[in-house]
Order: sequence, then C-alpha cells, then structure tokens
Amino acid sequence: MTDNILTDSHIHSCFSSDSDTPCEQIIQTAIKKGMNSICFTDHNDYGYPLENGNLMFALDFSSYVDTLSALKERYKGQITIRIGVEQGLQSSYSQQINAYDAKKQLDFIIGSSHLVYGEDPYYKEYWEKYSVEESIRTYYESMLDNIQTCTNFDVYGHLDYIVRYAPNQDRDYNWHTYEDIIDEVLRALIAHGKGIEINTAGLKYGLKEPNPCHDILEKYHSLGGEIITIGSDAHTTEYIGYKFEQMKDYLLSAGITHYTVFEQRQPHFICLQ
Repeated sequence: MTDNILTDSHIHSCFSSDSDTPCEQIIQTAIKKGMNSICFTDHNDYGYPLENGNLMFALDFSSYVDTLSALKERYKGQITIRIGVEQGLQSSYSQQINAYDAKKQLDFIIGSSHLVYGEDPYYKEYWEKYSVEESIRTYYESMLDNIQTCTNFDVYGHLDYIVRYAPNQDRDYNWHTYEDIIDEVLRALIAHGKGIEINTAGLKYGLKEPNPCHDILEKYHSLGGEIITIGSDAHTTEYIGYKFEQMKDYLLSAGITHYTVFEQRQPHFICLQ
C-alpha cells in the first residue's frame, strides 16, 4: 500500500535537445523530493525536421547509457535509477525504431507521437492546412499507423498530446468526436500488450486534465488495459513529480488500483490500495 506515487517514469535531461538540465542535478532533486525511483527518458526522434540547420532529438545513446549507468551505481541505496528513452514513433521509420537498443540496455521505452506524418503540430502551420477537427483526427490516424508498424516500445506517451498545441487547446476539444479512432488506438495497444502513460505535463501546459484525459484513461481500463505509467515529462528539476499528489485519486476514480514501472523492459505493478 502507498499513499503517494513516488516514482517518475518520464524525465528529460541535457541529453535531450530541449533540456539543459544535468543528470546528477535531476537525481539530487528527486531525492530531495522524496522520490524512491526515477526513469530518464531522453528523446530520440528519427526524421525530425532540422531547426536552424541543427539536428534535433538524436540521442547519443552510448554516452547516455554510460553516464546513467555510472550514476545509477553512485546513487545506489538512495534512489533507484532506470534508463529509458522516449522514442518518437513514425511508421516511415519503423525499421530503425524496431531495431533500436539491440543489446537490450534499456529498462523502458515510451513511444510517442511528436510528428504527424512528418509535420510538427507544435507549429501553427500544421493547423492552417485543414480544420482543427481534421488535424486532430489525422493525428490519431497516424498514431494507429505507428502502433501497427512500430513494435519496440512499452507504453504510448501522452496519448492526446495533440490538444496541447491545438489553437484553443482543450477548451473546444471533445474526445468523443474522435471516439471511433481512439477506440481503435486503445484496442490496438491492448492487443499488442502495450500500456499508456499518464503525463502530468498537460497540467503544466494549461490543460484541464493530464494527458490523456480521464475519460480516455477510463476507456482504456474498461477495454482491459492494465499497464499505466506515471510521468511528469519534466525538462527542468522543478517539474519532477509534478502534480503527482493528485494522480492516486485520478487513477482510483477510473477504477484503476495500480500503476506500473518498468525494469529491463518488464512491467512491475504497484498497488495503490
């Protein structure tokens, strides 16, 4: 039994193009916050568009694993450190994605949709070609393509991530508009033995709920899904474990009595009651 969720399964460090935070600073902050385990999940995205001529989100895998392995040993007894990756999924890069980490050095892989058929919904140009509804539906359609072609991941990250960057975020968003395709996504994940992530960064970005919203979480559970990890998506130390004190009730109210951590790519279930 546990009163608080004390493990953060989605954290970025200076090994990600969008973070400058040293790994050891993250570890020391997590210890101060009373976390009992963390998993580093720095970005690797094949085919990500260049930014100002610079290659983005191409993880230096060897240096990453070596650095974290040494820190894992150094802080043994103070906190459990796991080594993961947030892999950007695209069906067009499925061969590289499915061959990633051939030596099985990772504990955990989050599969995420950051690009929609090569386009980044972070930028307003994505939203200018089609209606908001068509743009969001295309995102979910690309996610289904990713699940059907990319097998080398454990949970799908921030499943309704698209609403972070929609013109009005979630103010006009109703997941039931896309329920047919979301159902297909959830059923495909469950059929392939994959989980989903509760990503609390949605709250940081001004959404009313984490990603995914409560109804999608409840639907995943009702369809038989059991693998659920909790991650802050922190890129700076202040957001490690962000809003985790709310997540126990968030899970329980969806009928879920446990959450999951991964070690050597195997799920371990932690009871909430």
